[in-house]
Amino acid sequence: MNNDEILRTHGEALALFGTRVHAVREDQWDGPTPCTEWSVRALVNHLTAEQLWVPRLVRDRASITDIGPEYDGDVLGDDPAGAWDRAAVAAVAAFSERGALDRTVQLSYGAGPTAAYCTQMMADAVVHTWDLSRAIGADERLPGDLATAALREVEPYAPGLSASGLFAPAVEPPADADALTRLLCLLGRRP
Repeated sequence: MNNDEILRTHGEALALFGTRVHAVREDQWDGPTPCTEWSVRALVNHLTAEQLWVPRLVRDRASITDIGPEYDGDVLGDDPAGAWDRAAVAAVAAFSERGALDRTVQLSYGAGPTAAYCTQMMADAVVHTWDLSRAIGADERLPGDLATAALREVEPYAPGLSASGLFAPAVEPPADADALTRLLCLLGRRP
């Protein structure tokens, strides 16, 4: 993808996740998700914290060490949807700054292109939108272009993901599976 496509898909993925966050009812925050160790609140907290890292890493060019435990624990407070909205807007703005995608960013696994980081964040938001949709009973169908972009991002390194212990082993998708189903199966989900 070129930089315009990267920014577009990233923004769309965050906006879509945001619609699901705003659809969470008060009685659903403690409910389970397909991410077996996370409740709905923990899932939203995870994605919100990820967005909080973006301005610091991209705009400020901080390292993981510089930031330390600043975004550990609860970042949602008493207004989970508002916390998400603020974090998402700041992340989109940081990635959208002139020249940001052409920089290098310091991540937990070392230095890498900011454009690749943005694409990874897009794919994570797409997958977790499906997780949140399933958890709260929302529409699990996602835009085909986002699913395709996320699948293209994840496919090259998917075989190593379950070995990390952070993902369940891949599931064999049906022969006629669409991009979203193939993506979810690669990441051990059962759509």
